[in-house]
Amino acid sequence: MQATIGIDFLSKTMYLEDRTVRLQLWDTAGQERFRSLIPSYIRDSSVAVIVYDVTDRQSFLNTSKWIEEVNTQRGGDVLIFLVGNKTDIVDKRKVSTDEGEAKAQEHGAMFIETSAKAGFNIKPLFRKIAGSLPGLDAISSAKQEDMVDINLRPSTGSSASGANAQVEQKSGGCSC
Repeated sequence: MQATIGIDFLSKTMYLEDRTVRLQLWDTAGQERFRSLIPSYIRDSSVAVIVYDVTDRQSFLNTSKWIEEVNTQRGGDVLIFLVGNKTDIVDKRKVSTDEGEAKAQEHGAMFIETSAKAGFNIKPLFRKIAGSLPGLDAISSAKQEDMVDINLRPSTGSSASGANAQVEQKSGGCSC
């Protein structure tokens, strides 16, 4: 939920049906000043998750260059997930779900919307990623019913401090 500075790393073990999958997650900052670090991490990746902020149109527009960067480094040898984040901030949304889905389809990527703060669709995203890895094809058709529909009403009287979230943050950090 905090902005990444440089590169951050997390290892996550997931249990899918009869298999155990260990994901190594490399979180690279999307800021331009860190752009030179990213190709070396993309080179060895099986999956690229490109996240944009649904309340920031420019971050959505920037996803095209990140997808191109992944394709330049890995060609068609990588799975790409396009993720619209911050869906909990309903009243400030600038990018529709349809736009996100269209861009994902245009680039042959998978699409999902999430809220890291509220924990919406985080686990289904990582189950879908783990199930999509080579050798796990039987699991890749992650059940649609596992996805969470997000239907939050805009808050009234929101402040500039971000108090407009509908759901309180869970203690303990990452929702994945």
